[in-house]
Amino acid sequence: MVFSSLVFLFHFLPLVLLCYYLVPARFLHARNAVLFVFSLIFYAWGEPRFVLLMLLSVAVNYAAGLLIGRFRAREKQGGCRAVLWSSVAFNLAMIGVFKYSGFLISTVNTLLGTALPVPDIALPIGISFYTFQIMTYVIDVYRGDTPPQRSLISLGTYIAMFPQLIAGPIVRYGDIASQLDRRTETVSGFAEGVRIFVMGLAKKVILANGMGYIADAVLSNLQGAGTLAAWTAILAYTMQIFFDFSGYSTMAVGLGRMFGFVMPENFRYPYTALSITDFWRRWHITLSTFFRDYVYIPLGGNRVSRPRFYLNIFIVWFCTGLWHGASWNFVLWGLYYAVLLLLEKQVIGKYLGRLPKPVRFVYTFLCVVFGWVIFRMESLSGIGALFAALFVKAAGAGTPLSLGVLPQVLLFVPAVLFCLPAPARLYEKLRAHTAGAVLCDVLLAALFFYCVTSLVSDSFNPFIYFRF
Repeated sequence: MVFSSLVFLFHFLPLVLLCYYLVPARFLHARNAVLFVFSLIFYAWGEPRFVLLMLLSVAVNYAAGLLIGRFRAREKQGGCRAVLWSSVAFNLAMIGVFKYSGFLISTVNTLLGTALPVPDIALPIGISFYTFQIMTYVIDVYRGDTPPQRSLISLGTYIAMFPQLIAGPIVRYGDIASQLDRRTETVSGFAEGVRIFVMGLAKKVILANGMGYIADAVLSNLQGAGTLAAWTAILAYTMQIFFDFSGYSTMAVGLGRMFGFVMPENFRYPYTALSITDFWRRWHITLSTFFRDYVYIPLGGNRVSRPRFYLNIFIVWFCTGLWHGASWNFVLWGLYYAVLLLLEKQVIGKYLGRLPKPVRFVYTFLCVVFGWVIFRMESLSGIGALFAALFVKAAGAGTPLSLGVLPQVLLFVPAVLFCLPAPARLYEKLRAHTAGAVLCDVLLAALFFYCVTSLVSDSFNPFIYFRF
C-alpha cells in the first residue's frame, strides 16, 4: 500500500466526521454503517484489490459466530468445535497464503536444493492485525465469553475500523463489543481524542522520522561504518521503532476516541523496564496478551511438566517472531526472547531482582537493543556485520557519522525524555489548571501545524509496522 496515508488522512478524516455526526446519535447502527463504509474506502484507497478479501473474512467469521451460537443453544459441543476449527483454519490459511507461502517455498528450495517456483504474492496490508482481531471474536464466542454479533455491519465495523486497521492495536472483540451497541460521543471526549491523535502524530513525524534518518543513513551502508556510528545507528533505530509504532497506536486511540470508542493501551514506557519479562508487559501489549490468552494458556501455560513448559515458551515466541515477518531474522528474534525469558524464569530471575535498579535497567536495555539488531538486519550476514561493527572494530575505526545526520542526533534528547513517564505526569498536572490546559493546547496546535507542514514537504516515510 502506498501509504503516505497521513497526508490522505487529513483530507479524508473531516469528510468521515461530517458524515458520521450528521447521523443522529440515537441511530447508532447507522453511525456504525457510516464508519464501516468509510473504513472500506480508506483501505481501498491503497489496496482496492484486497477489500473483497477483507469482506470475505468478515462474512466467514460472522457466519461462524452465528453457527457456534446456534450449536451451543442446541448443546451440540461437537458442532461448536468443528465450526471453531474451521474458522481458525480459514483465518490462518489466509495469512499463510498471502504472507508465508513465498517464504516457505524459498526455505524448501534452500534446504532440499529444489527449484520450486516462488510465488510473488502481494501482502494485504494489515492482514496480520485484522485477522488476529477477528479470531478473538470467534474464539470468545466459542468460549462463551461474548454472545454472537447479530449485526454484520457492527462486526464489519469492528474489523475494518480505519483508525487501527493497519497496524493495531489488536483490539479484542470482548473489549469493544459493548461499545458497538452503546457508546456516547461527547465534545470533551472528541477534544481529548484530537489531543491524543496529535501526540501520536508528533511521535511519528518528529521523533520516529528523525531517528530513522540517522539509522538508515548508517545501516544502509554498514560496511564502512565505525564503532561510534554503528552504536548511534542502532540506538537511533531503538528509538525509531518505539516512536513509530507507539505513535501509530496513539493516533489510533485518539481517532477512536473521536468516534466514541475507547481502545486499549499498547505501550507502557517499555524502555523503563527492569527485566525482559517486564519489557514484554509494556511493549506491544495487545499482541503479548493475544499470544498469552489464545496460544500459551491453551497449550497449558506453566501448569505442565518442565519440558512441556519450555516447549510452550518456544512455540509462543516462534509464532511471535514469525508474526512479525516472513523471514528467518524475525524467527531468530522471537527465539532470542524465548531464551532470555526462560533464563529469567528458571535461572537468573531470583538474582536479578536483588540487583540495584540501574544495573537491571542497563541489562534489560542492552538485551532489547541487541534484539533490535536481529530484528532490523534481514540476513544473518547483516546481523553479523552489525554486531562486528558494534564490538569487533577498534574504537574510532571506520567511517564516522556524516555531517548530514549530526543535526538529527540532537533529537536523542527529546527521544530519551519521552521514553519516560515524567512528561506525561507534567502534562496531567498542567491540564489540571485552566492556564496550564490552555498552554498545553497551544503547544499541541503548534505541534500539529509543524507536523502537517513536515508531511507536505517530506519524502515518503511509511510506518514500520505497516509491513507486518
